[in-house]
Amino acid sequence: MDSGQKQELLSVLHECMEVSNRCFDQCLQEENLEMVRNCIRLDRECADFCQYVEGAIARDTPFVEELLQACATICKACADECDQHDHDHCKRCAEVCYRCAELCEKFTAA
Repeated sequence: MDSGQKQELLSVLHECMEVSNRCFDQCLQEENLEMVRNCIRLDRECADFCQYVEGAIARDTPFVEELLQACATICKACADECDQHDHDHCKRCAEVCYRCAELCEKFTAA
């Protein structure tokens, strides 16, 4: 992965972490928490993992491929869940998580 690709990946991981945290916070304010329970859980997992992977890549971890595979799985699960909800914050989270998962998969296939 060249420096431009690395920067693109770090940027998407950071954006995914931020958007997932925002979705998490906004879901907690919904009236029907039971309806968004799994969304809240997956937002938290996704945000935490993207933040970890961003830091690991920045410090040149030797486990990039393994982390990106796991990150793609987590981001896709979060996106699939968020995509089931009509809230704007969930739709935005799904969009960014799908993009992050796609980019993670791209760099594991290279």
